[in-house]
Amino acid sequence: MNTSLKMTPKLAVAFAALGLCLGACLKTEKFPVEPHIMMKEFKQFGDSTSLVISFTDGDGDIGLGQNDVNPPFDTASIYYFNLFCDMSRRQNNSWVPVTQLPYYYRVPSITPTGQNKALNGDIAVALKPFPLPPVLLGDTVRFNVKLVDRALHQSNTVTTEAIRLH
Repeated sequence: MNTSLKMTPKLAVAFAALGLCLGACLKTEKFPVEPHIMMKEFKQFGDSTSLVISFTDGDGDIGLGQNDVNPPFDTASIYYFNLFCDMSRRQNNSWVPVTQLPYYYRVPSITPTGQNKALNGDIAVALKPFPLPPVLLGDTVRFNVKLVDRALHQSNTVTTEAIRLH
C-alpha cells in the first residue's frame, strides 16, 4: 500500500506530461474571420459546368440556414445569396459583364460544433443552365467568384481562366 502512494505523484506527473504532449499535437488552425477563397476547378459538361473553390474562415460563419430569411438575408437583399459568380464575356479584347441572369447561390450553413470554429474545405457548385443568353457557343467567358459570411465579411474575389464555350 505504501508503494502505491509513492507512485501516485509519478502517475500524475506522467499524465500531465502526456496531456501537454497531446495538446501540442492537436494544434488548432487559425484563419482570419474574413473568408478567403481560391479557385480549384472549372469543368464544362454540355449544358452545365462545375465550379469548385477552396475556402478558409476563422470564425466558421459560412453559409445560410433555411431560417435565415430576415434582413439582411431576406429576398429583397443582395445578401439573400452568399456565393456570387459573375460572368464576363470577351468582346474586342475587353471583358464585358453579362448581367442578364447572374449565378448567385445560397451555400448552406456549415458552422462546426465545438470550440474551434475555424473552417477550411471546398465548395462545389453546378452552374446550370450554362451558358446564359446572350452568350453563344464559341464565345470566351470567365467568372469572378466571391463568398460572403453571415457577418457580411466578403472574401477576396477569384477569377477563372478564360473559358471557350463548346
